[in-house]
Amino acid sequence: MSRDPEFRPHRVVVLALDGLLPFELGIPHRIFGRPKDAGRRHLYEVVTCSIRPPGPVQTDADFAVHVEHGPEALATADTVIVPASYELGPVFEQGVLTEELAAALAHIRPGTRLASICTGVYVLAAAGYLDGRPATTHWADADRLQRLFPRIEVDPDVLFIDDGDVLTSAGVAAGIDLCLHMVRRDHGTAIANEVARRTVVPPHRDGGQAQYIHRPVPDPQQATTTSARAWALGRLHEPIQLRDMAEQEAMSVRTFTRRFREEVGVSPGQWLTQQRVERARHLLESTGLSVDQVARDAGFGTAQSMRQHLQAALGVTPTGYRRTFRTSGDTDGRSPSRA
Repeated sequence: MSRDPEFRPHRVVVLALDGLLPFELGIPHRIFGRPKDAGRRHLYEVVTCSIRPPGPVQTDADFAVHVEHGPEALATADTVIVPASYELGPVFEQGVLTEELAAALAHIRPGTRLASICTGVYVLAAAGYLDGRPATTHWADADRLQRLFPRIEVDPDVLFIDDGDVLTSAGVAAGIDLCLHMVRRDHGTAIANEVARRTVVPPHRDGGQAQYIHRPVPDPQQATTTSARAWALGRLHEPIQLRDMAEQEAMSVRTFTRRFREEVGVSPGQWLTQQRVERARHLLESTGLSVDQVARDAGFGTAQSMRQHLQAALGVTPTGYRRTFRTSGDTDGRSPSRA
């Protein structure tokens, strides 16, 4: 393995607050602790800190965790992640930081990437990081977040929101989706997919929170749209019309569209575009196909159409994406890709 004196893994600092959920605290360590470059070097270093000197932090379970680092660790972070806590006190109730929490957050350097899992978003909101930005949280807390912080554009339907240097996720397991997305953004789909496989989770979940919100139980005799989605995934390179998908389920277009949105959380057209973007990303990373051929194989038809869709979804052109991620194994991981 070659030694690069300039190499430094991207440092992720996880802020552990009293009342934290152990599952959510472990998500960043599991996801960011796995990625390695071609030289088998870890691309991330994950550190946990509290707002007090090193010591125990109480969880929402019947045990505490001993945290080795105090708030000073936040000053060393390239990315700061705030998991959920059930003991946020005035942060959750009034939307204001405690003096202790405000002093800890003051250690964060300008330009540091910030992320929250579930109700950890209240910390970012109370600190003013989300003013004028889109954000999400657990669907059960979305209305409260919007009332408490009217300057935030709360979207209760998505699994996570990437607003560049500030990212927020929905509840609990959506933290996995968010962390995998950050790995994918930093180092490409191949590395993110490998982390997902080792974690035994899907690399990308369809739809948003809408599919998890409790609604009246549907008639068990009603058809679903699963077969239509499987049919479409097998022919992304072909033109696919909404009526073609509806026919796979023997439904009218109107009924199919309504059922699809109920199950997946987005429209059939939006879902198809998402799948084609993911297909294009995979081909750009893993093959030497021309941009024109990738566009055809992914179902965009022309390079111009694919360029427009990738620019809208990722903020980067196909050529720029390939240049960044075709050699992602050689990256030093010091800073996230800013497409």
